[in-house]
Amino acid sequence: MKILDLHCDTISVIHNNKGFSLNNPCLQVSVDKLKKGNYILQCFAMFIPYTLENPLEECIQMTDTFYKQLELYPDIEIVRSYSDIVKNDKNNKISALLTIEEGGVTKGNLSYLRTFYRLGVRMICLNWNFVNGVGYPNIVKGMNSDPIEPNTTQGLTDYGKSMVVEMQKLGMIVDISHLSDKGFWDVLALAKKPIVASHSNCRAVCKHVRNLTDEMIIALKENGGVMGMNFCADFLSDSIEIGKNTIDCVLRHIWHIKKLVGVDVIALGSDFDGIDPDIELKGADLMPMLVHAMKDSGLTEEEIEKITYKNALRVIQANLS
Repeated sequence: MKILDLHCDTISVIHNNKGFSLNNPCLQVSVDKLKKGNYILQCFAMFIPYTLENPLEECIQMTDTFYKQLELYPDIEIVRSYSDIVKNDKNNKISALLTIEEGGVTKGNLSYLRTFYRLGVRMICLNWNFVNGVGYPNIVKGMNSDPIEPNTTQGLTDYGKSMVVEMQKLGMIVDISHLSDKGFWDVLALAKKPIVASHSNCRAVCKHVRNLTDEMIIALKENGGVMGMNFCADFLSDSIEIGKNTIDCVLRHIWHIKKLVGVDVIALGSDFDGIDPDIELKGADLMPMLVHAMKDSGLTEEEIEKITYKNALRVIQANLS
């Protein structure tokens, strides 16, 4: 079964640790592990803390790190369009889709957004846990925000709204993971193409505000978008110890969504190399374990294919020109 993962922080870890490479065995995502996991595509997020002195400059430097890494490993290649993914798959290459986790790097300027598009970025997570000029998150770093109390009053800024419109015009995927509840609805009111919650689970199963409510999941399904199952223990269960049982917990979220709206909205968004590795699914090479568990749980072959790659691939095709 092919795997498509909408979110990992691997490039950020490599960029911030001298001597690391895309095939470092201590990473949760490496070239060898992607091969063992039978990946068709991995989205590589450039996580940029908005508190840095110059987030824009840092993101450009991290983009350079990404390209330098790909030069070292011919089995993985960047994609800028859906046709690139098809070509790579035929040539037995793993596709790498470059994303940004922190829309504030655009500094409230659409020209910087367009520049990142020219550099190959094809998806942007509008927020992390900072108020960034694009919109408001549910949790604000450093302010002791309540992890189960969502922000229902502050959403996208005027710039954030123009950014969403421009992203969809360019052919960039809008990612609402981390965005406030109000921001989610603001995005959906503007979206003419499917959006993603690249690494978010179900709030009905785990109360954390990084997850989506049933109402949001229904709306996301109607939009044609997808949500990537996040393997972080904090977002899988209200008990972190139980959340470390990745497979059982992910299946609970999958089955909740299936009963609510069907499987067409479900994808994978591991958050590898951005989460505590002390979990059952420690890396990309172990993804076949999740696939086998899906089969054992009663999901059909067609449903599993949709969850592991086809749903996300459909959204990518709808957005990337």
